[in-house]
Amino acid sequence: MAELKQKASDLVAEAKGRIENLSVDQVADELAAGDAVAIDIREAEERLERGAIPGSVHAPRGMLEFYADPASRYHRPEFDPDRRLILHCAAGGRSALATAVLQDMGYTNIAHLESGFEGWSKAGRPVERE
Repeated sequence: MAELKQKASDLVAEAKGRIENLSVDQVADELAAGDAVAIDIREAEERLERGAIPGSVHAPRGMLEFYADPASRYHRPEFDPDRRLILHCAAGGRSALATAVLQDMGYTNIAHLESGFEGWSKAGRPVERE
């Protein structure tokens, strides 16, 4: 078997080194102030099973770039390059990679929840069920 040039953990570490990583408290403060939109990139099954950050927009990782690209037929208005977006996944790996990709696309006011939804719920923050 061929050896990979980089492991997934290497890619996540590289992404976290060049994006804005936020704590649960920082994300909660920004959401409470109305300054940001939480983007949940987990799969639908994860949201159904574990719940979601109240008011978060669901955008599964597989469609993210298409939702974020204003030229795409799949573009969603929640993805405004001038708006503050905070991505999250379950534990912070996928959202770090996704945040780096959106940054590469030209989004500048973007960050991610470093501990993911797991950190959010473990901190006792509100969770909504669908």
